[in-house]
Amino acid sequence: MLPLKIGAALMVADLPAHRDWLIEGQRDLEVQDFLRPDVLLGDWRAVVAEAKRLLDGFEGRLGIHGPFYDLALDTADPEIAPIVARRYVTAVEAAASLGATQMVIHSPFTTWDWFNFGDHPRRGNTPSAQEAKTARVHALLRDAVALAEAHGVTLVIENIEDIAPGYRRDLAQSFASDAVRLSIDTGHAHYAHHATGAPPVDYFITDAGPLLAHVHLQDADGFADRHWPPGRGTVNWHAIFRAIAALPQRPHLVLELRDPADIPAAMAYLEREGLAH
Repeated sequence: MLPLKIGAALMVADLPAHRDWLIEGQRDLEVQDFLRPDVLLGDWRAVVAEAKRLLDGFEGRLGIHGPFYDLALDTADPEIAPIVARRYVTAVEAAASLGATQMVIHSPFTTWDWFNFGDHPRRGNTPSAQEAKTARVHALLRDAVALAEAHGVTLVIENIEDIAPGYRRDLAQSFASDAVRLSIDTGHAHYAHHATGAPPVDYFITDAGPLLAHVHLQDADGFADRHWPPGRGTVNWHAIFRAIAALPQRPHLVLELRDPADIPAAMAYLEREGLAH
């Protein structure tokens, strides 16, 4: 039922400015430092310790953004794939150390896939292009998923270039694990709708259904990945929040804005529209 309580995705350096707001409402929080290669390759335990210090008293739902730069989930190169796999394992270790229950990872599906999967169907014993991609993702994430299951962390697969949301849904379901679910980024879906013919954002939410565990809330113009506060772009927020409210579960809902200073403006708009508090 509307309005829905929402939180934010923030770097540790931004936590002091928003700490009171987060703790007073015990809002959803996503710590994003762990998407940076230098953090996971360096002293990530120090980042965890600083986040814990700043979040003393926080009891809301907590997640992190996992790595993604040059770390494709379907990496095929036999020398590179183990390096990528280890990075995801390290990220799960960081999430567990922080006490997070979610980690955002990026979808492996590209615009190219949507246009070309149909040209490479299953032929005899040769798997389809989609099946082959799914198998590569399973091989790469095997250890990360096992560790996530052991620590109560859920990997949520975020749409990036995705045109057909069903591909990502099928991938998540193929793991048959409570540790793999879906994430939706509203700005990414809005871009895909306008630029590549994907369905509108609320269709992504409805398609994900009970698998949807996390949502990045950001506004855009359908052309670029703006990360504007809601109300500045052309995203249909009423359709999105109605679709979320109709779900049987409440996914983590976090504003992911380019400038965290825009959080008050975003909240003012959503509260005025009767969508969030």
